[in-house]
Amino acid sequence: MTRLVVPYDPTWRDAFAEEAKILRALLGCCLSDIHHIGSTAIPDMPAKPIIDMLGVAASLASLNRGSAPLIAIGYEAMGAYGIEGRRYFRKSNALGVRTHHFHVYANDSLDIERHLAFRDYMRTHPSRAAEYAALKAELLARGKSGEAYQDGKAAFIKAAEADALTWSRQRA
Repeated sequence: MTRLVVPYDPTWRDAFAEEAKILRALLGCCLSDIHHIGSTAIPDMPAKPIIDMLGVAASLASLNRGSAPLIAIGYEAMGAYGIEGRRYFRKSNALGVRTHHFHVYANDSLDIERHLAFRDYMRTHPSRAAEYAALKAELLARGKSGEAYQDGKAAFIKAAEADALTWSRQRA
């Protein structure tokens, strides 16, 4: 695989835990929870080595008022960045390499359920996770990157999210 996507790295779990601890300390009054999401949260899943995190806020207004500490530690505030009801922040290291994405939703957002259901479904359905990993490898082998890579995964993700939501709701 190319540098775009790398084999699963078990240290991603620790990288999430470290960053979540910092974010909780900075935004404790605004956040009720932080979750590790995306491919780096799925064992054995190849991924871009960027830690995706989902924050749950009492309200986006309280997060907007309290986000200055995030910017002070290097996060870039991107607003909704194309997804209504979300606040998106991204962080890069000193070399300008992206290291973290922080997606924050108000606690009543259905996007929280969608993200967590997909993550948990992939963690507990290894054959479906293997399909996703194979799709990523195929796209990369065909030279897909950036937007073409994302577009190539879109149909699979949409179908898997629907299955994940059904599965998650049946468990509740």
